[in-house]
Amino acid sequence: MAIRKIIFVLVCFPIAAAFAQDRPKLVVGIVVDQMRQEYLYRFHEKFGERGFNRLINDGFMLTNAHYNYVPTYTGSGHASVFTGSTPTVHGIIGNDWWDKTLKKNVNCVEDDRQKPVGSATGNGDVSPWRLLSSTITDELKLFSQKKSKVIGISIKDRGATLPAGHLADAAYWYDGTTGKFISSTYYVQALPAWADNFNGLKLSDNFLNGEWRTTLPIEQYVESGPDDSPYERTWKGKDKPVFPYDLKKLRLENGNYNLLPNTPMGDDLLEAFAEAALKGEGLGKNGQTDFLTVSFSCPDLIGHSMGPNSVEIEDTYIRLDKNIEALLANLDKEVGEHNYIVFLTADHAVADVPRYLKDNKMPAGNFMDSKTLKNELNTLLQKNFPGKTLVEAVVNNQVFFNSELFAGDPKTSGIDLLIATELVTTFLQAKEGVAEVFSKNYIKQGSYNETGTKGMIVRGYNFKRSGDISYELEPGWIAGGGPQGTSHGTSYAYDTNVPILFYGKGIRKGSSAAYHPITDIAPTLSVLLNIKFPSGCTGQPITEIIDRN
Repeated sequence: MAIRKIIFVLVCFPIAAAFAQDRPKLVVGIVVDQMRQEYLYRFHEKFGERGFNRLINDGFMLTNAHYNYVPTYTGSGHASVFTGSTPTVHGIIGNDWWDKTLKKNVNCVEDDRQKPVGSATGNGDVSPWRLLSSTITDELKLFSQKKSKVIGISIKDRGATLPAGHLADAAYWYDGTTGKFISSTYYVQALPAWADNFNGLKLSDNFLNGEWRTTLPIEQYVESGPDDSPYERTWKGKDKPVFPYDLKKLRLENGNYNLLPNTPMGDDLLEAFAEAALKGEGLGKNGQTDFLTVSFSCPDLIGHSMGPNSVEIEDTYIRLDKNIEALLANLDKEVGEHNYIVFLTADHAVADVPRYLKDNKMPAGNFMDSKTLKNELNTLLQKNFPGKTLVEAVVNNQVFFNSELFAGDPKTSGIDLLIATELVTTFLQAKEGVAEVFSKNYIKQGSYNETGTKGMIVRGYNFKRSGDISYELEPGWIAGGGPQGTSHGTSYAYDTNVPILFYGKGIRKGSSAAYHPITDIAPTLSVLLNIKFPSGCTGQPITEIIDRN
């Protein structure tokens, strides 16, 4: 018996050691908030060789990666990347949604049981408790018996919290009231010394006391439209949305510290904080695989205001390329060039400014805002249901009925709900800008693997949290808004097609135009790390990128 045990150990120990050697010391997951795949092509000539192009040339790029559900929002996107599943499974159906029990809008990471850490008045009532699936970061913690370190950072709280998962050592985000990075009591009771020291540098003030000028001479920004554009929003204190932006002069009129994330200097601040976290936590030096998640939020805020054709967004990506270069160089220094894996993706892409499209004879438009639509629907239903306000909310292109008003006579309540659903569905379908309308019962009849818009709706629909009716707008249309700025959230390729780049240990060089949903990222990492897939994972490993030879 003893001999058998010795043989078993001699055989298995080399296998276990080989798996351990295959694992990187650190994984860095980068999410760019609101990034189109086409930006990698359009701005290519303006990028250096050691940022985006290093990931492209020395890593593996998927050129046909898409979100496979709607709505394509920040919270849902970050949750889907790190769980390998969609909102129907992980439950993050938007940034905010109508809670049917609480009868109010709730935020995807809002948790009033938590308090801020690092700022007494900051948005610290935050945790990932509404996320229903484990994340790849959770699975790494479980595999290592919690010895692996997991740190999430972002400008936005949801961009830090959801990727870091339930078991993270900490998540940190930017506090617009103080210009500091903060956390919540879900993670820590006090900021670590390295984070306190970083906040003490007051880099936010350094950036906000300067200017935002174009990185290159402005006449070289030929990949964008004119700097003086009628399709961009103008900051308070300026006559036109044009360079330069004197931040010191404009900061107080535009929210003071809240102004910083509306400039690419917010990304500069985040990259510096990432370097501080890397060194302060000793990531990649703990004897286990560690995980750092970094979500660059500023492109989204700038993109909403200025649109994808603006000089501002081009300069933002030129600067972000330098942030990626600096982060990679720091990883080389702190962890070693062949000891880490980086993946880069986005939480969604973006539509062109609808007014710009219309002025250029293309189909587009601004659909009515949610409040107006809710009022119109209740006015419509009053004719058949006098004295009753049946529509509680319209959120994320979903209509929420007041279910309590259908809970009367069981002989008629079901019929009343069917009548109300048919009236609203017919009304919406006739509206200009609406492409398709789906009732809850119709969605129930759909398969998770269904194609087309219905399949996108099904995969984004959570039966406990989503509304009674969902609708999709026509291509080029956005919900609300005016002649300036744009948004995202639809099932169309301009919102769904995002980059997926893998680089580092165990990743072969190359590219693929094969279709891959965003949910394939997490299971790919599971295979690379030899760990369990996230609990709700529906994706499949991207076999093209994994070099096992």
